[in-house]
Amino acid sequence: ELNTKNLSFFFSSTDTEYSYYNLILKKAGQFLSNFQINLLKFALSIRAYSPTVQMFQQIAADEPPPEGCSAFVVIHEKHTCKTNEIKKLLKKANKRPRPYLFKGDHKYPTLKEDGPVVILYAEMGTRDFVKFHKILSEKAQKEEIVYVLRHYVQKPRSRKMYLSGYGVELAIKSTEYKAVDDTQVKEEDEEEEETDVQGFLFGKLKQLHPDLKNNLKEFKKHLIETTNSMEPLKVWELQDLSFQAAARIMSTPAYDALKVMKDIAQNFPIRARSLTRVPVDKQMRNEIEENQKHLHETLGIQPGEARLFLNGLHIDLDFHDPFSILETLKVEGKVMHGLHELGIQEEILSKFMRLHIHPADSSYALDIRHSSVIWINNIEKDRSYITWPASYQELLKPTFPGVIPQIRRNLYNLVLFVDPVQEDTDDYMKLVELFYHHNVPLRIGFVFILNTEEEIDGNEDAGIALWRTFNYVTEESDNFQATNCIIHMYHEVKDGNVLTVNHVKNILRREYPHADVQSILGVHSEYDEGRKAGATFYKKTGLGPLPQALFNGVPFSKEEMNAAELEAVILQRIIDASGFFQRAVFMGLLNDHINAVDFLMDQNNVVSHINPSILGAERKYLRFRSTSVPFDVQDFSTFSFLDSQDKSAVISDSMKYLTKKDEDVLYAVTVWIIADFDNPSGRQLLSSALKHLKTSSHIRIGVLNNPSSKIKEDNTAIARGILAAFLTQSNRSLKSFLSKLTKEETAKSLAAGTKIVKILLPGMNDDAFEKKYNTLGLDIIKTHQMFCQEVLKLLPGQMAVVSNGRVRKELSSLSFFVVTFYFLEFQFPTKENTSY
Repeated sequence: ELNTKNLSFFFSSTDTEYSYYNLILKKAGQFLSNFQINLLKFALSIRAYSPTVQMFQQIAADEPPPEGCSAFVVIHEKHTCKTNEIKKLLKKANKRPRPYLFKGDHKYPTLKEDGPVVILYAEMGTRDFVKFHKILSEKAQKEEIVYVLRHYVQKPRSRKMYLSGYGVELAIKSTEYKAVDDTQVKEEDEEEEETDVQGFLFGKLKQLHPDLKNNLKEFKKHLIETTNSMEPLKVWELQDLSFQAAARIMSTPAYDALKVMKDIAQNFPIRARSLTRVPVDKQMRNEIEENQKHLHETLGIQPGEARLFLNGLHIDLDFHDPFSILETLKVEGKVMHGLHELGIQEEILSKFMRLHIHPADSSYALDIRHSSVIWINNIEKDRSYITWPASYQELLKPTFPGVIPQIRRNLYNLVLFVDPVQEDTDDYMKLVELFYHHNVPLRIGFVFILNTEEEIDGNEDAGIALWRTFNYVTEESDNFQATNCIIHMYHEVKDGNVLTVNHVKNILRREYPHADVQSILGVHSEYDEGRKAGATFYKKTGLGPLPQALFNGVPFSKEEMNAAELEAVILQRIIDASGFFQRAVFMGLLNDHINAVDFLMDQNNVVSHINPSILGAERKYLRFRSTSVPFDVQDFSTFSFLDSQDKSAVISDSMKYLTKKDEDVLYAVTVWIIADFDNPSGRQLLSSALKHLKTSSHIRIGVLNNPSSKIKEDNTAIARGILAAFLTQSNRSLKSFLSKLTKEETAKSLAAGTKIVKILLPGMNDDAFEKKYNTLGLDIIKTHQMFCQEVLKLLPGQMAVVSNGRVRKELSSLSFFVVTFYFLEFQFPTKENTSY
């Protein structure tokens, strides 16, 4: 989040680029960890963000910028570089066309984005930028505008931009190759480094004898050429060259080891002669040979072969570049940094890393081991795949980019939920035929959603006719022939039409001319077994409208279900899943004794029901960080000056919790209920949480108030009652009192003028409650409201749930019944709800 006080440094025209660089790192260090600073240095070194900055520069040039302005704003096609004209241009902004915003645009965080769009073109760190930013950020906080920043430099330097990479200088006489740093511009009077060339310090000699500069240069060149002569090596001299290179690197001090390794790798031909004289320690040789043996047995890496692994992820250097590696480092680093901040380090950190075998953006999956899934093939057992290797170690062998490894394991599973008589079902059948007959390593299953009436005639319902025909053919022949029959049925369906009973009968009579069609399709057919199972399973899953598809249990989005695009989407899912399996094999979590489907379905992201409110794609987490100075949650004036992380820490430290029993134990799931509890919807949400608490020993519940109107004593009676009870009552009394307080008759009674002390229950500490209720004040509710709106970005009165730090918004009380809290708890593994 941009903040004016953090941008109060200015660049001077006399400063060098290097001083800019150091200043940026210094300022960034106030917000980033050491690891993140290193990532920033890496990103800057490879110019990772230069294309974005250059794009903004070109967009600014197309506006075009007002003459003589180092910073300017564009408000719906109107330009100005004067801050006092912003108000004037905003008046009729909505009547002018709204600008197009790009994915990489920097938007100031606001709750609403329906206001006028103000785009600031400026160079961060300059005085003009700070002047504009202060005004625009204030308006954005008041939700008057949508504030967008685009980088713009008024007078960019004419010097060319040097890109990262290798330059090769071919010197014919010395027949050597060297890595050349193009950023170093050689000058005639450049001082030479104090390097030792066969005992001579030529930099010092040139200072003592400047008149012999040319002679010394030639002498130095002669010594280098004689030292780096590339005489042919004997066969026996090559045998241990790799060991000797490793010995040279290991004998170097740690701070110079990488430099020596780089030099040997880049100039190996001219270093080879000197390496032959390096002795190799016997212990080191044995260790290297043991490593080679282990790597060959476990990962299939041959001696001399190079592989790159990052936290167990195989980085294919033919496919990845420095920019994709940077993105991987960001994702992995975020996980590592978060664990480190929680105090998880060294050996324990390594154990945690073994648990993180899902991609960071993994979705929730349904268990596909259900009897209603009709599998049309089996990669592990069918004769079509018998020549494929069965070992998971094949996953670790190098392949060409985009090539799907053919392994005789059910690693990739596609389940289609279809209504046979829907218009687009034939498109999915054609896709299945494509995968099935081209031996793609994909196990395919169907769940047919059919009519569930007790008695139904297959002569009148094409879906029923298909099902009974499929069962008949399976019994007469096998699953392979039954699948082919279904595919042939849909070959009969013309584009734009749907499957009919006649299509089914025609195929049945053609393939099985002696079959009794009426007996197979009729009301009392003996081939009707399992007809209702598909519809029951589909209803249980909570999936949306048909058709639906699951890949390894993970549902496809509505956009991905486009039949024209689904083939490419499935192939990409297979490639992405390969990385997941590679890491699992590398970490030792998946071996040849483990069933692939069981391994997939035993993961913690597998659920029995998909609830979009709980398992939505958007994932926002609170960042908890302990504060060095204790703050009182009731001190609203001090709380308002804290940053987002400190606000979260204060709320977390002051939160009181309700549990099933009075036990001082560690709870796996922490849930914060956020609502306006003086509104019926807020009380209903809390009531649902209380009902779930009666059945769970793994969850603890806290509350936060998010009032929908101006905070007064007369419209916060229930909210203050809840807080006073949390602060004064025992766990048992608290549960009973909250259950009563959330009932509508209690709310109506309080609204009619009944004193809250009149509804206290036996066993409660009446005196403590009454004293706290009367002295509580409104500051704590104001604190809660500020946290909800500034940190959680909630609208006044908007309900939300925070479970183990993950924020879930846009909830309705009607959909958030008790079973929903069960799914909230189910996401986090406990002894009862996980197979681990």
